[in-house]
Amino acid sequence: MANPAFWKGKRVLLTGHTGFKGSWLGLWLAEMGAKVTGLSLPPETEPSLFNLLNGRPAASDICDLRDRHAVAARVMLAKPEIVLHLGAQALVRAGYRDPIGTFETNVQGTANLLDALRIAPDLRAVVVVTTDKVYENSETARPFVESDPLGGHDPYSASKAAAEIVTASYRSSFFVARGIGLATARAGNVIGGGDWAEDRLIPDAVKAWGGGGSLMVRRPEAVRPWQHVLEPLNGYLMMAERLWGQPTFAHSLNFGPDHRAAATVATVLGKAASAFGGGEVVLGDGSEGPHEASYLMLDSSHAQQSLGYRPAWDLDETVTRTMAWYHALAAGASAMDLCIGDIRAFEETHGRPLSEAV
Repeated sequence: MANPAFWKGKRVLLTGHTGFKGSWLGLWLAEMGAKVTGLSLPPETEPSLFNLLNGRPAASDICDLRDRHAVAARVMLAKPEIVLHLGAQALVRAGYRDPIGTFETNVQGTANLLDALRIAPDLRAVVVVTTDKVYENSETARPFVESDPLGGHDPYSASKAAAEIVTASYRSSFFVARGIGLATARAGNVIGGGDWAEDRLIPDAVKAWGGGGSLMVRRPEAVRPWQHVLEPLNGYLMMAERLWGQPTFAHSLNFGPDHRAAATVATVLGKAASAFGGGEVVLGDGSEGPHEASYLMLDSSHAQQSLGYRPAWDLDETVTRTMAWYHALAAGASAMDLCIGDIRAFEETHGRPLSEAV
Protein backbone atom coordinates (compact mmCIF):
# COMPACT_ATOMS: atom_id res chain seq x y z
CA MET A 1 0.00 0.00 0.00
CA ALA A 2 1.19 3.54 -0.76
CA ASN A 3 2.78 5.23 2.23
CA PRO A 4 1.34 8.70 2.98
CA ALA A 5 4.41 9.65 5.02
CA PHE A 6 6.64 9.10 1.98
CA TRP A 7 4.70 11.54 -0.19
CA LYS A 8 4.47 14.41 2.28
CA GLY A 9 6.46 17.35 0.85
CA LYS A 10 7.57 15.54 -2.31
CA ARG A 11 7.57 17.64 -5.50
CA VAL A 12 5.49 15.63 -7.98
CA LEU A 13 4.82 16.35 -11.63
CA LEU A 14 1.57 14.68 -12.68
CA THR A 15 0.69 14.65 -16.38
CA GLY A 16 -2.88 14.05 -17.43
CA HIS A 17 -4.08 15.60 -14.17
CA THR A 18 -7.35 16.86 -15.68
CA GLY A 19 -8.45 13.38 -16.78
CA PHE A 20 -10.42 10.80 -14.83
CA LYS A 21 -7.50 8.86 -13.34
CA GLY A 22 -5.36 11.98 -13.06
CA SER A 23 -8.02 13.84 -11.09
CA TRP A 24 -8.27 11.02 -8.56
CA LEU A 25 -4.49 10.77 -8.29
CA GLY A 26 -3.98 14.53 -7.97
CA LEU A 27 -6.46 14.64 -5.11
CA TRP A 28 -4.91 11.64 -3.37
CA LEU A 29 -1.42 13.10 -3.63
CA ALA A 30 -2.64 16.42 -2.26
CA GLU A 31 -4.33 14.61 0.62
CA MET A 32 -0.99 12.99 1.44
CA GLY A 33 0.77 16.35 1.47
CA ALA A 34 2.65 16.14 -1.83
CA LYS A 35 3.49 19.34 -3.70
CA VAL A 36 1.81 18.55 -7.00
CA THR A 37 2.16 20.30 -10.33
CA GLY A 38 -0.27 19.15 -12.98
CA LEU A 39 0.47 19.23 -16.70
CA SER A 40 -2.32 18.46 -19.13
CA LEU A 41 -4.83 19.68 -21.69
CA PRO A 42 -8.10 21.12 -20.35
CA PRO A 43 -10.74 18.59 -19.27
CA GLU A 44 -12.36 16.90 -22.25
CA THR A 45 -15.79 16.25 -20.74
CA GLU A 46 -18.56 18.27 -19.18
CA PRO A 47 -19.04 17.58 -16.37
CA SER A 48 -15.48 16.69 -15.46
CA LEU A 49 -14.15 15.34 -12.20
CA PHE A 50 -11.28 17.83 -12.31
CA ASN A 51 -13.66 20.79 -12.31
CA LEU A 52 -15.91 19.21 -9.68
CA LEU A 53 -12.84 18.90 -7.45
CA ASN A 54 -12.24 22.64 -7.90
CA GLY A 55 -9.18 22.09 -10.06
CA ARG A 56 -6.98 20.34 -7.53
CA PRO A 57 -4.03 20.17 -7.49
CA ALA A 58 -3.69 23.95 -7.23
CA ALA A 59 -0.52 24.21 -9.33
CA SER A 60 -2.03 23.36 -12.70
CA ASP A 61 -0.44 23.95 -16.11
CA ILE A 62 -2.53 23.59 -19.25
CA CYS A 63 -0.02 22.27 -21.75
CA ASP A 64 -0.02 20.04 -24.83
CA LEU A 65 2.47 17.17 -24.56
CA ARG A 66 3.05 17.48 -28.29
CA ASP A 67 4.61 20.91 -27.77
CA ARG A 68 8.21 19.98 -27.00
CA HIS A 69 9.35 23.43 -25.93
CA ALA A 70 6.34 24.07 -23.72
CA VAL A 71 6.83 20.73 -21.98
CA ALA A 72 10.51 21.48 -21.35
CA ALA A 73 9.65 24.89 -19.88
CA ARG A 74 7.03 23.38 -17.55
CA VAL A 75 9.43 20.70 -16.34
CA MET A 76 12.08 23.33 -15.60
CA LEU A 77 9.60 25.37 -13.52
CA ALA A 78 8.19 22.37 -11.63
CA LYS A 79 11.59 21.00 -10.57
CA PRO A 80 10.06 17.54 -9.99
CA GLU A 81 11.51 14.87 -7.77
CA ILE A 82 8.94 12.32 -8.96
CA VAL A 83 6.98 12.19 -12.22
CA LEU A 84 3.79 10.22 -12.78
CA HIS A 85 3.03 10.28 -16.50
CA LEU A 86 -0.67 9.61 -17.12
CA GLY A 87 -1.18 12.13 -19.94
CA ALA A 88 -2.46 10.39 -23.06
CA GLN A 89 -5.13 9.97 -25.68
CA ALA A 90 -6.66 7.08 -23.77
CA LEU A 91 -9.58 5.76 -25.84
CA VAL A 92 -9.47 2.90 -28.34
CA ARG A 93 -12.28 4.15 -30.59
CA ALA A 94 -10.92 7.72 -30.55
CA GLY A 95 -7.66 6.22 -31.80
CA TYR A 96 -9.46 4.86 -34.85
CA ARG A 97 -10.94 8.30 -35.55
CA ASP A 98 -7.65 10.16 -35.12
CA PRO A 99 -4.71 7.78 -35.42
CA ILE A 100 -2.12 10.46 -36.14
CA GLY A 101 -3.16 12.55 -33.15
CA THR A 102 -3.08 9.43 -31.00
CA PHE A 103 0.47 8.57 -32.05
CA GLU A 104 1.58 12.20 -31.66
CA THR A 105 0.26 12.41 -28.11
CA ASN A 106 1.13 8.96 -26.83
CA VAL A 107 4.48 8.41 -28.54
CA GLN A 108 5.93 11.83 -29.35
CA GLY A 109 4.38 13.32 -26.21
CA THR A 110 6.07 10.69 -24.06
CA ALA A 111 9.37 11.29 -25.83
CA ASN A 112 9.02 15.06 -25.32
CA LEU A 113 8.46 14.58 -21.61
CA LEU A 114 11.32 12.11 -21.13
CA ASP A 115 13.67 14.32 -23.12
CA ALA A 116 12.93 17.23 -20.80
CA LEU A 117 13.28 15.02 -17.73
CA ARG A 118 16.67 13.61 -18.66
CA ILE A 119 18.27 16.87 -17.55
CA ALA A 120 15.93 17.63 -14.61
CA PRO A 121 18.37 18.18 -11.71
CA ASP A 122 16.33 16.87 -8.76
CA LEU A 123 14.58 13.95 -10.44
CA ARG A 124 14.62 10.61 -8.65
CA ALA A 125 11.76 8.47 -10.05
CA VAL A 126 9.49 8.33 -13.10
CA VAL A 127 6.48 6.07 -13.69
CA VAL A 128 5.17 6.04 -17.26
CA VAL A 129 1.63 4.65 -17.39
CA THR A 130 0.69 2.71 -20.50
CA THR A 131 -2.13 0.13 -20.67
CA ASP A 132 -3.07 -3.52 -20.56
CA LYS A 133 -3.49 -3.29 -24.34
CA VAL A 134 0.26 -3.04 -25.10
CA TYR A 135 0.51 -6.80 -25.58
CA GLU A 136 0.28 -8.63 -28.90
CA ASN A 137 -3.12 -10.23 -28.34
CA SER A 138 -3.59 -13.55 -30.11
CA GLU A 139 -6.77 -14.28 -28.13
CA THR A 140 -5.37 -17.32 -26.30
CA ALA A 141 -7.46 -16.66 -23.17
CA ARG A 142 -4.25 -16.53 -21.15
CA PRO A 143 -3.47 -13.60 -18.83
CA PHE A 144 -0.53 -11.55 -20.04
CA VAL A 145 2.76 -11.42 -18.15
CA GLU A 146 5.29 -8.62 -18.47
CA SER A 147 7.64 -10.65 -20.67
CA ASP A 148 5.02 -11.23 -23.37
CA PRO A 149 5.62 -9.56 -26.75
CA LEU A 150 4.34 -6.04 -27.26
CA GLY A 151 2.02 -5.28 -30.14
CA GLY A 152 -1.21 -3.48 -30.90
CA HIS A 153 -3.90 -4.11 -33.49
CA ASP A 154 -5.46 -0.65 -33.22
CA PRO A 155 -3.74 2.77 -33.18
CA TYR A 156 -4.28 3.35 -29.44
CA SER A 157 -2.80 -0.02 -28.44
CA ALA A 158 0.10 0.35 -30.88
CA SER A 159 0.84 3.88 -29.67
CA LYS A 160 1.09 2.68 -26.09
CA ALA A 161 3.32 -0.24 -27.06
CA ALA A 162 5.53 2.26 -28.88
CA ALA A 163 5.59 4.44 -25.75
CA GLU A 164 6.95 1.41 -23.88
CA ILE A 165 9.81 1.14 -26.37
CA VAL A 166 10.53 4.88 -26.20
CA THR A 167 10.65 4.65 -22.40
CA ALA A 168 13.02 1.68 -22.46
CA SER A 169 15.31 3.56 -24.84
CA TYR A 170 15.46 6.67 -22.67
CA ARG A 171 16.04 4.54 -19.59
CA SER A 172 19.04 2.71 -21.00
CA SER A 173 20.43 5.73 -22.86
CA PHE A 174 20.09 8.46 -20.22
CA PHE A 175 18.37 7.61 -16.94
CA VAL A 176 20.43 4.63 -15.77
CA ALA A 177 23.65 6.66 -15.88
CA ARG A 178 22.07 9.33 -13.64
CA GLY A 179 20.70 6.82 -11.14
CA ILE A 180 17.08 7.75 -11.90
CA GLY A 181 14.44 5.04 -11.66
CA LEU A 182 12.25 4.90 -14.77
CA ALA A 183 9.59 2.22 -15.19
CA THR A 184 6.29 1.56 -16.94
CA ALA A 185 2.97 0.50 -15.44
CA ARG A 186 0.36 -1.48 -17.37
CA ALA A 187 -3.10 -1.31 -15.85
CA GLY A 188 -6.40 -2.93 -16.60
CA ASN A 189 -9.80 -1.36 -17.19
CA VAL A 190 -10.69 1.06 -14.42
CA ILE A 191 -14.09 2.14 -13.18
CA GLY A 192 -15.09 4.54 -10.44
CA GLY A 193 -17.06 7.68 -9.78
CA GLY A 194 -16.34 10.77 -11.83
CA ASP A 195 -15.78 9.28 -15.27
CA TRP A 196 -17.79 10.83 -18.10
CA ALA A 197 -15.59 9.84 -21.05
CA GLU A 198 -17.19 8.62 -24.25
CA ASP A 199 -17.32 4.93 -25.16
CA ARG A 200 -16.70 3.71 -21.62
CA LEU A 201 -18.99 1.14 -20.12
CA ILE A 202 -20.02 2.64 -16.78
CA PRO A 203 -20.24 6.28 -17.93
CA ASP A 204 -22.39 5.20 -20.87
CA ALA A 205 -24.59 3.17 -18.52
CA VAL A 206 -25.03 6.06 -16.08
CA LYS A 207 -25.93 8.43 -18.91
CA ALA A 208 -28.43 6.01 -20.42
CA TRP A 209 -30.08 4.82 -17.23
CA GLY A 210 -30.08 8.24 -15.59
CA GLY A 211 -32.15 9.51 -18.51
CA GLY A 212 -34.50 6.54 -18.48
CA GLY A 213 -33.01 5.02 -21.62
CA SER A 214 -31.43 1.70 -22.50
CA LEU A 215 -27.76 0.93 -23.03
CA MET A 216 -26.62 -0.69 -26.26
CA VAL A 217 -23.58 -2.92 -25.69
CA ARG A 218 -21.43 -3.87 -28.67
CA ARG A 219 -19.50 -6.81 -27.22
CA PRO A 220 -21.26 -8.23 -24.17
CA GLU A 221 -19.02 -11.31 -23.96
CA ALA A 222 -15.73 -9.38 -24.01
CA VAL A 223 -13.62 -10.07 -20.92
CA ARG A 224 -11.61 -7.31 -19.25
CA PRO A 225 -9.58 -6.86 -16.02
CA TRP A 226 -12.09 -4.60 -14.24
CA GLN A 227 -10.88 -2.75 -11.15
CA HIS A 228 -11.62 0.36 -9.12
CA VAL A 229 -9.59 3.39 -10.21
CA LEU A 230 -7.79 3.53 -6.85
CA GLU A 231 -6.28 0.07 -7.38
CA PRO A 232 -3.83 0.91 -10.19
CA LEU A 233 -3.19 4.38 -8.74
CA ASN A 234 -2.03 2.66 -5.58
CA GLY A 235 0.26 0.53 -7.74
CA TYR A 236 1.77 3.57 -9.44
CA LEU A 237 2.48 5.18 -6.08
CA MET A 238 4.06 2.01 -4.69
CA MET A 239 6.18 1.72 -7.82
CA ALA A 240 7.44 5.30 -7.49
CA GLU A 241 8.29 4.75 -3.84
CA ARG A 242 10.40 1.72 -4.74
CA LEU A 243 12.14 3.54 -7.60
CA TRP A 244 13.03 6.40 -5.26
CA GLY A 245 15.06 4.11 -3.03
CA GLN A 246 16.02 1.53 -5.64
CA PRO A 247 16.41 3.09 -9.10
CA THR A 248 17.49 -0.24 -10.56
CA PHE A 249 13.93 -1.46 -9.96
CA ALA A 250 13.19 -0.46 -13.54
CA HIS A 251 10.59 -3.08 -14.35
CA SER A 252 7.38 -2.98 -16.32
CA LEU A 253 4.60 -4.14 -14.02
CA ASN A 254 1.01 -5.23 -14.56
CA PHE A 255 -1.62 -3.89 -12.16
CA GLY A 256 -4.92 -5.70 -12.35
CA PRO A 257 -7.36 -7.86 -10.39
CA ASP A 258 -6.94 -11.57 -9.80
CA HIS A 259 -7.20 -13.01 -13.31
CA ARG A 260 -9.24 -15.90 -11.94
CA ALA A 261 -12.02 -13.39 -11.30
CA ALA A 262 -12.38 -12.54 -15.00
CA ALA A 263 -15.73 -10.98 -15.89
CA THR A 264 -17.55 -10.23 -19.11
CA VAL A 265 -19.06 -6.88 -20.03
CA ALA A 266 -22.51 -8.41 -19.57
CA THR A 267 -21.63 -9.56 -16.04
CA VAL A 268 -20.38 -6.13 -15.04
CA LEU A 269 -23.47 -4.47 -16.44
CA GLY A 270 -25.72 -6.87 -14.57
CA LYS A 271 -24.03 -5.90 -11.31
CA ALA A 272 -24.13 -2.21 -12.26
CA ALA A 273 -27.83 -2.29 -13.09
CA SER A 274 -28.60 -3.98 -9.79
CA ALA A 275 -26.57 -1.40 -7.85
CA PHE A 276 -28.14 1.46 -9.83
CA GLY A 277 -31.66 0.28 -9.06
CA GLY A 278 -32.42 -1.01 -12.53
CA GLY A 279 -31.37 -0.36 -16.08
CA GLU A 280 -32.17 -1.82 -19.47
CA VAL A 281 -29.37 -3.31 -21.55
CA VAL A 282 -29.54 -4.22 -25.24
CA LEU A 283 -26.90 -6.81 -26.08
CA GLY A 284 -25.17 -6.71 -29.46
CA ASP A 285 -23.68 -9.70 -31.24
CA GLY A 286 -20.05 -8.50 -31.15
CA SER A 287 -19.91 -7.39 -34.78
CA GLU A 288 -20.52 -3.66 -34.29
CA GLY A 289 -17.69 -1.17 -34.66
CA PRO A 290 -13.97 -1.65 -35.29
CA HIS A 291 -11.86 -4.48 -33.93
CA GLU A 292 -11.48 -4.80 -30.16
CA ALA A 293 -9.97 -7.74 -28.31
CA SER A 294 -12.49 -10.26 -26.96
CA TYR A 295 -10.31 -11.47 -24.07
CA LEU A 296 -7.86 -9.37 -22.11
CA MET A 297 -6.55 -10.19 -18.66
CA LEU A 298 -3.35 -9.42 -16.78
CA ASP A 299 -1.19 -11.53 -14.50
CA SER A 300 -0.17 -9.18 -11.68
CA SER A 301 1.83 -11.72 -9.68
CA HIS A 302 5.09 -9.85 -10.36
CA ALA A 303 3.71 -6.71 -8.71
CA GLN A 304 2.42 -8.80 -5.84
CA GLN A 305 5.77 -10.48 -5.28
CA SER A 306 8.04 -7.47 -5.81
CA LEU A 307 5.95 -4.68 -4.26
CA GLY A 308 3.52 -6.48 -2.00
CA TYR A 309 0.75 -5.08 -4.18
CA ARG A 310 -2.72 -6.53 -3.72
CA PRO A 311 -6.18 -5.34 -4.73
CA ALA A 312 -8.42 -4.09 -1.94
CA TRP A 313 -11.87 -4.49 -3.47
CA ASP A 314 -13.42 -7.30 -5.48
CA LEU A 315 -15.70 -6.71 -8.46
CA ASP A 316 -18.91 -6.55 -6.42
CA GLU A 317 -17.44 -3.92 -4.09
CA THR A 318 -15.96 -2.00 -7.02
CA VAL A 319 -19.22 -1.82 -8.96
CA THR A 320 -21.31 -1.06 -5.87
CA ARG A 321 -19.04 1.80 -4.81
CA THR A 322 -18.95 3.21 -8.34
CA MET A 323 -22.71 3.31 -8.80
CA ALA A 324 -23.19 4.67 -5.26
CA TRP A 325 -20.80 7.51 -6.15
CA TYR A 326 -22.91 8.57 -9.14
CA HIS A 327 -26.16 8.22 -7.15
CA ALA A 328 -24.80 10.36 -4.32
CA LEU A 329 -23.53 13.04 -6.68
CA ALA A 330 -26.92 13.24 -8.40
CA ALA A 331 -28.52 13.62 -4.96
CA GLY A 332 -26.36 16.66 -4.23
CA ALA A 333 -23.29 15.23 -2.53
CA SER A 334 -19.91 16.88 -3.07
CA ALA A 335 -17.56 15.14 -5.51
CA MET A 336 -14.69 16.08 -3.20
CA ASP A 337 -16.35 14.42 -0.21
CA LEU A 338 -17.22 11.33 -2.25
CA CYS A 339 -13.68 10.90 -3.58
CA ILE A 340 -12.04 11.49 -0.20
CA GLY A 341 -14.48 9.03 1.33
CA ASP A 342 -13.47 6.34 -1.14
CA ILE A 343 -9.76 7.11 -0.69
CA ARG A 344 -10.02 6.80 3.08
CA ALA A 345 -12.05 3.60 2.84
CA PHE A 346 -9.43 2.20 0.49
CA GLU A 347 -6.62 3.10 2.88
CA GLU A 348 -8.52 1.58 5.79
CA THR A 349 -8.98 -1.65 3.84
CA HIS A 350 -5.21 -1.85 3.49
CA GLY A 351 -4.65 -0.97 7.13
CA ARG A 352 -2.75 2.26 6.42
CA PRO A 353 -3.11 5.50 8.43
CA LEU A 354 -5.62 7.82 6.80
CA SER A 355 -4.28 10.63 4.64
CA GLU A 356 -4.67 14.02 6.20
CA ALA A 357 -6.14 16.87 4.18
CA VAL A 358 -3.73 19.74 3.54
